[in-house]
Amino acid sequence: MQQNKKKKICVATATRAEYGLLRPLILRLMACTEWELQLTVTGTHLAEEFGNTYREIEQDRIPIFRKIPILEPGDDAYAVSGMMANALLGFGRYFREEEPDLLILLGDRTEMLAIASAAMNARIPIAHLHGGELTKGAVDDCVRHAITKMSYLHFPSAEPYRRRIIQMGEEPGRVFQVGALGVENIMKEHTFSLAELEEQEVVPGGREYAVVTFHPVTLEGSDGTDQIWELLAAMCGKKELFFLITKANADAGGRRINEILAREAAKHDNLKLVDSLGMKRYLSAVKYARFVLGNSSSGIIEAPALGVPTVNIGDRQMGRLQAESILNCPPKREAIAKAMEQALRMDRTDVKSPYGNGTASEQIVAVLKGYLNGAPIQLKKPFYDISWSE
Repeated sequence: MQQNKKKKICVATATRAEYGLLRPLILRLMACTEWELQLTVTGTHLAEEFGNTYREIEQDRIPIFRKIPILEPGDDAYAVSGMMANALLGFGRYFREEEPDLLILLGDRTEMLAIASAAMNARIPIAHLHGGELTKGAVDDCVRHAITKMSYLHFPSAEPYRRRIIQMGEEPGRVFQVGALGVENIMKEHTFSLAELEEQEVVPGGREYAVVTFHPVTLEGSDGTDQIWELLAAMCGKKELFFLITKANADAGGRRINEILAREAAKHDNLKLVDSLGMKRYLSAVKYARFVLGNSSSGIIEAPALGVPTVNIGDRQMGRLQAESILNCPPKREAIAKAMEQALRMDRTDVKSPYGNGTASEQIVAVLKGYLNGAPIQLKKPFYDISWSE
């Protein structure tokens, strides 16, 4: 009887953006009747100040297996450490009770590092998405690489990232370049029309707009508030444009940035701050925007796949592969304003994305079937040494 027991796959999600990326994979996993999907929801999903975005998952009719609250009050490094401690304990308890056969994690957030640590302690294999990337301006960089070394299966989004994971000692046979789930969303998700966005009052009718997301820059001396003031000055100087702003994440300094954005949006009629747009509405808004502005990875991965220019501010995304439609500028108001002017002059043309052909979830599930439906995974990983010539 034990041999017929369904394998349990845990997918952990902590943010609106992460869930939006994971959604096509989650739906494909749900369709695999030989497995039991356990979607665990944590982090900002469960916080009212970030929009209680677990409701978006419920609206998609995706069952939530467990909610694990982890956020701490405060906006500093100590609060982030407290959140990580809560994640380590909460997920450690969950892993002890459920003993999933595989944990799927995406990306590079600090709560994911804590969740990966709990899985490592519980001897649960980890499949990691978006490893091997570089973001030199954020602590995410070392977090991402740490999760890579804890993981057994790797699904990088581009060939240079696959090679980098192998360079870190992971065997090539466990590293699969599948592209980015964000590109898959763009190619397969039915988006709203511009008229529908205007009817829903996401953007004003008859007015050109940009979509803005700005997160804390966690490896710089300040909390990012100096940079947000520079960005706001540049936006407020562009009265002819409307700026649709999504809130910053829960990294150290994120709440402070959101407080400033909320206060300034109340003063200026060309600024609008939203907790969350949801994946479909967000992609729709980007599709019809004149450009994307800020320092989010969505400006690096999703916007170019839609043919939309990106004004990428500062060092947070430094090191990631970039399409030709991305304009980089320092976090100074004059430079940001100049880059926005350049973006407005750019044509909306097809841009070659370095992040795959939109079949990531299909490829991931095919690989997982080979591992989960076969012999048990052996967690004793040898270190793969590359030769000097490689």
